[in-house]
Amino acid sequence: MVILITGASHTGKTLLAQRMLEKYSYPCLSIDHLKMGLIRSGNTALTPEDDDALTVFLWPIVREIVKTAIENGQNLIVEGCYIPPDWRQDFDEIYLRSIRFVCLAMSDEYIDAHFDEICAHASDIEKRLDDSACTRDSLKEDNRAYIGSFTCCGEQVTLIDSDYGSAINGLMDVYDEVR
Repeated sequence: MVILITGASHTGKTLLAQRMLEKYSYPCLSIDHLKMGLIRSGNTALTPEDDDALTVFLWPIVREIVKTAIENGQNLIVEGCYIPPDWRQDFDEIYLRSIRFVCLAMSDEYIDAHFDEICAHASDIEKRLDDSACTRDSLKEDNRAYIGSFTCCGEQVTLIDSDYGSAINGLMDVYDEVR
């Protein structure tokens, strides 16, 4: 089983992956770690700010890691924002049967009501060195983009619109049922 977790910035992708890792003992691949390894090693001239280009660069690598894990009968959690909305087109049905997908996004109302709390928890799992670009408006724009692009591709988006903990725990419960 491979679990793909994506979503907008600050939605708790890494937190969900960490909870799943702890509960199910599945190894976890952070696409952000892969990104920084490739950037720091000099294997790409891209920078952490090149989001669209990084998706084009990273997704083929991540896609083949997912296929390899499935072919080897290995469980894996893959989390990060560099999963394209049309990711399913890259897998035959034999692979899709072994993939579970989660996309996280927050509603405008949730962001308005919890912006300070969102910022306060931004470094709970991984340390953000510079989070100054995170504004209420940028979070809303990012979340709307994820909701729009993934729903256009037929994906279900887990919308965090009231209680964050309940949304994350609900995903864990759903996963327990399909596991």
